[in-house]
Amino acid sequence: MEIDRAPRYGKGIGWGFLVALIVQKFGGSSVANAERIKRVAKRVVETKRKGHRLVVVVSALGDTTDELLDLVGSITDRPSEREMDMLLATGEQVSVALLAMAIHRLGEKAISFTGPQVGIITDPTHTKARILDINTARIEQALRDGNIVIVAGFQGKTVAEEITTLGRGGSDLTAVALGKALRAKHCEIYTDVNGIYTADPRVVPSARKLDQVSYDEIMELASLGVQVMQSRSIEVGKKFNVPIYVRSSLNHSRGTLITKENPKMEEVVVSGVALNLDEAKITIFRVPDRPGVAARIFKVIADHGINVDMIIQNKTQTNKTDISFTVAKSELESAMEAVRQASQSVRGGPVTCDENIAKVSIVGVGMRSHTGVASKMFGALAKNKINIDMISTSEIKVSCVVPGNKGKHAVRAIHQEFGLGKK
Repeated sequence: MEIDRAPRYGKGIGWGFLVALIVQKFGGSSVANAERIKRVAKRVVETKRKGHRLVVVVSALGDTTDELLDLVGSITDRPSEREMDMLLATGEQVSVALLAMAIHRLGEKAISFTGPQVGIITDPTHTKARILDINTARIEQALRDGNIVIVAGFQGKTVAEEITTLGRGGSDLTAVALGKALRAKHCEIYTDVNGIYTADPRVVPSARKLDQVSYDEIMELASLGVQVMQSRSIEVGKKFNVPIYVRSSLNHSRGTLITKENPKMEEVVVSGVALNLDEAKITIFRVPDRPGVAARIFKVIADHGINVDMIIQNKTQTNKTDISFTVAKSELESAMEAVRQASQSVRGGPVTCDENIAKVSIVGVGMRSHTGVASKMFGALAKNKINIDMISTSEIKVSCVVPGNKGKHAVRAIHQEFGLGKK
């Protein structure tokens, strides 16, 4: 990923070199209706009048994307991915134009652009494209002209001028990538919560807001189902060291800073507990136990563009093995089709799936220097009579698959066991 151009502000343009450029991103809930759009406009103008240059990235209004997806579902169950991008990219066009109008009403200059208009170039993978480059020239000129620049998140274009979208939560990626390309002081992600918590407050009422979290921790939490920021946006933030604040658009609290790991962070063993109810477990029975078989199975799955998460293999006494793994529920239908093909190709047995599972995880950079963390987690589940089906670990994470109806109970038990609640 390039996005490595620096702003080329010249002398005598009236800004000076000490004026900070800030990228702000407002999610769909922050611009869900006219009143909220006006509130966002007021906040943006307040920041501008403090002397900052501003690039504002906006998501589609409220539930617009979901409504468009429902409309697609009423027409076809196999939509063209190209046409999906053409459709879904329209949501952000509405919100950026309305926000620009609201800022004009407050007496400030603003101009709205789509992703393609500001030169966000992506690969040709429709519905989940990756950013390759950003040509910041048009944004820089608009800033020199004294504008607040408003950019539609979630979208870009290929070198062949095809519209693409960046996947669910892609506006976060747009904002962080622009922060890098424009060498912003920092990137502010505004949402309807005050920051990042030790657990989902809707599941664990005693969850505590974190003042600071490392890129690695939030990447793990995002990949595990914590829906604060898109994991790919955190990858870009970490790679290019873009400081990111997650803040509420409803108040002026400091929020949570996502930044580089520091020694103080290691004092906290576990930073957060995550719950993911959006995965399903697939099991292939009686797979021949010989070299290369597993590789063939997972190559077929990968060729279908399906991401596999946790994997466990159970060897039997009959030169056969059972392989279980998890996939996103949204990909379950296509995954089952691919897995059945894979099982037949290696002369494996039947394939089953279980959608009634939950994945609970603990994350913390402090795990690197503390022992007994996993056993403490398993003990909390045992005390609450919650059975563990699968286990996966990394340097700063432990995940367990448990019965779906026990997921929330498991999160509360683990959160309490590690003393993560409000002091």
